[in-house]
Amino acid sequence: MSKQPAAPSQRRRPKWAVEPASKPEPGDGPYHSRTISRALDVLEAFSEERPALTLKDLSRAIGFPDSSLFRVLVTLQNRGYLQQNEDGSYQLARKVLLGKLSERAERFREVARHEMQSLASHFNETASLAYLFDDRIQVIDSIDSLHDIRISNRPGRVLPPHCSAMGKAITAFQSREQVDRILEAYGLAPRTTHSVTDRRELIAQLAQIRKTGLAYDREESTMGGICMAAAIQMPDGRVLAAVSVSTPIARMTPEQEKETAAGVLQTAAAIAKIATKAGGKVGAA
Repeated sequence: MSKQPAAPSQRRRPKWAVEPASKPEPGDGPYHSRTISRALDVLEAFSEERPALTLKDLSRAIGFPDSSLFRVLVTLQNRGYLQQNEDGSYQLARKVLLGKLSERAERFREVARHEMQSLASHFNETASLAYLFDDRIQVIDSIDSLHDIRISNRPGRVLPPHCSAMGKAITAFQSREQVDRILEAYGLAPRTTHSVTDRRELIAQLAQIRKTGLAYDREESTMGGICMAAAIQMPDGRVLAAVSVSTPIARMTPEQEKETAAGVLQTAAAIAKIATKAGGKVGAA
């Protein structure tokens, strides 16, 4: 009886040859960098609710081993994207926070746009929106009056905290340390003969603004112009933005001033309500 030929031996393929090294990630492809992806995962793990995170927090949040994640953290820290606190936790560095602030400001501008248009249309005067970026206050939206003679505001303009209505409205609701930083960054240089340059007088004005929510610029930044601004205060008390109406002072009667002030306050409250409803989509909510 002839022997049957032995079946060829089957070589076992190594496990790494039949199984992926790790789970595929969204966007995986020939040009996808997992190292960069992990670094971005780390940066995106921080939020307003959790501005400081430990190594363990981050490991749980993005599902990456501590040893490998630590190398990513050290690299981001060395390149100035993260900073480490005394307790060992990490937080986003200033240059990253400013980028996030720009995103939140743009979302805030979008949700406030309808109310801004209504305000400008109702009074046929220039309506503007300003936002706090760290230690500077900047115009992020403006709708001009249709009058031939009008006060204009340019988006991107940095507002003086001591002689502009929106600058004062936002500054008034910050902590004393933040107020000092804002004033130090801009100074108290006069823009017109009506500008407030005495620090004690300005601090008294800011205290009054906190009581009423309303700030004025009566020819303090531009001769011949008057501006009324209201702080947009969120339910948690934070103020990151303000809305205003600007007009030539020659067109402003006492009756119109009273009506405009009420309209600005009403618009600020409406924007705060919309931003609150938008929730996590708006940074100031």
